[in-house]
Amino acid sequence: MNTKIALLIFCFASLSAAASQPNLLLFLADDLSYHDHGCYGNDEVRTPQIDQLADSGMRFELCFNSAPMCAPTRMSLYTGIHPVRNGAHPNHSRVYDHVQSMAHYLRPLGYRVALMGKRHEAPLENFPFEHLGGQHGDRGQGIDLDMSLMDRFIESSGDQPWCLVVASNQTHQPWNRGDSSVYDADTLTLPPYLVDTPETREDMTRYYAEINYLDNQVGYCKDYLDTNNLTKDTLFLYLSEQGSNFPHCKWTCYDTGLRSAAIARWPSNVKAGAETNAMIQYIDVLPTFIEAAGGDPTSFDFDGQSFLPVLKGNNKNHRDYVFGIQTSKGIYSGPEPNGYGIRTVRDKRYRLVWNLNWEDRFQNTVVTRMETYKSWKTKGEQGDAFAQERYDHYQKRPEFELYDLRSDPYEITNIASDPKNSAIQARLSQELKTWMHQQGDLGKITELDAVNRKGVHNTKPPAAIGK
Repeated sequence: MNTKIALLIFCFASLSAAASQPNLLLFLADDLSYHDHGCYGNDEVRTPQIDQLADSGMRFELCFNSAPMCAPTRMSLYTGIHPVRNGAHPNHSRVYDHVQSMAHYLRPLGYRVALMGKRHEAPLENFPFEHLGGQHGDRGQGIDLDMSLMDRFIESSGDQPWCLVVASNQTHQPWNRGDSSVYDADTLTLPPYLVDTPETREDMTRYYAEINYLDNQVGYCKDYLDTNNLTKDTLFLYLSEQGSNFPHCKWTCYDTGLRSAAIARWPSNVKAGAETNAMIQYIDVLPTFIEAAGGDPTSFDFDGQSFLPVLKGNNKNHRDYVFGIQTSKGIYSGPEPNGYGIRTVRDKRYRLVWNLNWEDRFQNTVVTRMETYKSWKTKGEQGDAFAQERYDHYQKRPEFELYDLRSDPYEITNIASDPKNSAIQARLSQELKTWMHQQGDLGKITELDAVNRKGVHNTKPPAAIGK
């Protein structure tokens, strides 16, 4: 169906629902690993506001983004379409001219649609948010995001329903916010996929401090809604984006790269303290918002599907498989000349990773500039076998990796070479190839063409490690 005609039908069909339309608040963190929240089992990091949000809403155990880099993640989130099919699979890229986003679908339903904070989508005409202010990146000086911008936006909206994206710069490196002195580097418990060195521990204190800072931003949003009697009829969705900038997180297609914290609070529809194992992806958020607003998301050619029945407690399942992609061609300090393309599929128990350019070596700014990663090499050269394996594995991986998430949640032991797992691998491989075909993803050819999709922020690397 023609998109403009679909929008008209969509708009008229939803007019009767206008009176019950909820406000929509989407809070998006930046480079924050899912497991680094109190409500996700980390009892050392301090996230009281996010934990309270989980207590009053629904916590998703299995939420995933489409790519472990900021630009592809955000553009798939805002469009409901995976990165290759929307055109924005490299970092610092752009969607195809015909692709529409959140404002295009919610404004016809009567919504005012705005974003405050980080912008990492292009071209901007395809993402016509009302931009309230904020900046891309944080140098640690002054106010990085004026939260009162939210107050003015909501107050000026009057009785009009609104959708607001609060896009924080935290916890993207450099880790320069919060008070790291509240954490003792010597006593912290490191996740098992990291190498224990003084540099790793010191970085962890600074990363945790910035999580505290972000937690306060979430608390500001939560308290504003509570104080102004907006909580009951506002769908508040918190997402942590992809994993942190520690090795084996961001830039990788493991759970530590693609899995996200996701918490939804909507007291008039979502049971407090609820938890779900339904698998969702970021591409499902826009269709969910549309349905919550009274529209019909099935009228459009999304890759995502509304999980509103999960929120309301009517469904326990949503997806059988989730998919991810890493395009390394053109990233800062990236692998050249071929890049290092990665594709992955996961069900509730197993993850298959396909390293397209496995003969080559992966690298990025973590390899070239991060002292923590360099300290792993030093420890490996001193005879520590685990440090050496972790250091080597970040750059050099086999073509296929298969992990049993039930027994190996941090994906350390590759079981792809075990013949008894051949049927599992074959099933997942077929699902992955079917998805790639649907996306128009030609593997290595698509990777090499990534340079033609570049669109923004691609002139020189920033002063800080990361994007």
